[in-house]
Amino acid sequence: MKKTNIETFEYKKNKAPGKQIAIDTLVHVILAILAIIWLFPLVWLFLNSFRGNPGGSGHFIGNYMPTLFPEEWTFANYKSLFTPDRTAVINFPRLFFNTLLISVFSCIISTTFVVAVSYVMSRRRFKARQGIIRFSMILGLFPGFMAIVAIYQILKASGLLEGNFIYLALILMYSAGSGTGFLLLKGYMDSIPYDLDEAATIDGATQWQIFTRIIIPVAKPMIVYQVLTSFLGPWLDFIGARVIAGANANYWTVSVGLFNMLQKENINSWYGSFLAGAVLVTIPIGGLTIYMQRFYNQSLAGAVKG
Repeated sequence: MKKTNIETFEYKKNKAPGKQIAIDTLVHVILAILAIIWLFPLVWLFLNSFRGNPGGSGHFIGNYMPTLFPEEWTFANYKSLFTPDRTAVINFPRLFFNTLLISVFSCIISTTFVVAVSYVMSRRRFKARQGIIRFSMILGLFPGFMAIVAIYQILKASGLLEGNFIYLALILMYSAGSGTGFLLLKGYMDSIPYDLDEAATIDGATQWQIFTRIIIPVAKPMIVYQVLTSFLGPWLDFIGARVIAGANANYWTVSVGLFNMLQKENINSWYGSFLAGAVLVTIPIGGLTIYMQRFYNQSLAGAVKG
């Protein structure tokens, strides 16, 4: 009698268990080494953000660290970010607020644009559809900062680089063209069966109802990914914020502020504050990721059932 595929697999699996164990062990060792390499800079940053002056007090001065673990543990580096004498030089609380404000609004606008465009490109059919898809694919080959000079000139000509309009300028820079990044979400929506649309149409559902009650719930995992990337873009960007805000420190983001802490004239007295600030900027990212993580488990069955 001929062996089935399952029997053959079990036979091969049991034939050389020692070899399989060795392979699994090697894979896990490699993964552990890669994890250590990836996590070490983060651990180093976190530990040294609590480093104080050896034998003294106050925030850490200097940038040479002979040991991984601080000789003196202190919260002074964190406190220094919020003391009046330090905020008069680099106002970290305002930088944090600026970045959060810009990132939240950019995230909302960008996600809305991408989801809407992805739905249209996935479920609708019109003459220019293929041309738009190809054009978007070509645009995706070029890094966004290549257009920063043109964006700056457009915003300057529009009078948006003065005063509080800089907030609007930064939000527009991050979100206005986000609709062209629809390819990934569109590909996910293409995998959603059209039978769901047809069944809903027969039941009398409108296009808006199909979009909001069927497509969005089913595509929720990829929409979560889009939310995270739309938030991380403005939060981590340096080049765009530096060019648009210029020398106006009141409208800098945290990335620009942290970079200025490492300038030649600031590094010795601000290095400890830089480490503390780098830790603090991870809190919104981590919080958002943890909160949105539960939506990754949404399945097609669950969405249809709802």
